[in-house]
Amino acid sequence: MANLRELRDRIRSVNSTKKITKAQELIATSRITKAQARVEASQPYANEIHSVMERLASASSLDHPMLREREGARRAAVLVVTSDRGMAGGYNYNVFKKAAELTRMLEDNGYEVVRYVTGNKGVGYYRFREQPVAGAWTGFSQDPSWKETHDVRRHMIDGFIAGSNGTTKHRAGLNASEHEDVQGFDTVHVVYTEFESMLTQTAVVHQLLPIEPVIHTEPIQQGEDILSDAGDPHADVDFEPDADTLLEALLPQYVSRSLFAIFLEAAAAESASRRTAMKSATDNATELVKDLSRVANQARQAQITQEITEIVGGAGALAESGESD
Repeated sequence: MANLRELRDRIRSVNSTKKITKAQELIATSRITKAQARVEASQPYANEIHSVMERLASASSLDHPMLREREGARRAAVLVVTSDRGMAGGYNYNVFKKAAELTRMLEDNGYEVVRYVTGNKGVGYYRFREQPVAGAWTGFSQDPSWKETHDVRRHMIDGFIAGSNGTTKHRAGLNASEHEDVQGFDTVHVVYTEFESMLTQTAVVHQLLPIEPVIHTEPIQQGEDILSDAGDPHADVDFEPDADTLLEALLPQYVSRSLFAIFLEAAAAESASRRTAMKSATDNATELVKDLSRVANQARQAQITQEITEIVGGAGALAESGESD
């Protein structure tokens, strides 16, 4: 009876857990749809600003620090994008693994690495291992907004513009006062999870600053088109004010939008990873309940058989002793 009671208690416990994982699966599924819709909605603006930046870069002679590798670069910022909540399978582990590989590579190349983190899971991970974190931002991993991500975007941009020889305002209050100036950096890398499909999410490294060569910084040669569509009817454009002024003003906006797009992508990947993990947990709980129910039924049948055997044996003993009369 004790064994049977334990089995029934465990079945009830697994069923309770199954309800939680099923609910989390449904919530994650609904959030994936919303996250994908936000990514798609931001795409037209992303395409247009990319096109404008290509035109400006081709028409400008501005030697902007965001567009070139810095000589004597010695300090690299690594932004690790994690989730605020768990139950997402290997989502955060894969990011931590990729971030560790990037950190080792940068250190081997002589860089001093300064780590920044978004998401409670990342903060807890590095704090538990007593690894330094220069700044952290939390509370928006599943539903990032332009306003909530403002500080992290500005800190990355301002820190890069300041460089390792300059300082910038500290915008994340982990290790410094909100108004304290902190040292800048020469490169910015972002480690995040890229959404490929509902079943596949991959941790990747993206060099945010200086901007990787997706923008043409050399003047256009005769017969060359900087856009993918060679038949673009708007290829000849006059800029007001001049291209240099516009490029200098729009480059920070371009980088800021790129980082926000990364947060949107990571939010979709987080929900997809959580859905997959919760679906797997729900399926495993269903199979476990089936197995436990089968064992419980066998135990119950064995108990009934034993009781019948004892009754029959007792009746036989009474008959042989003559006490049945």
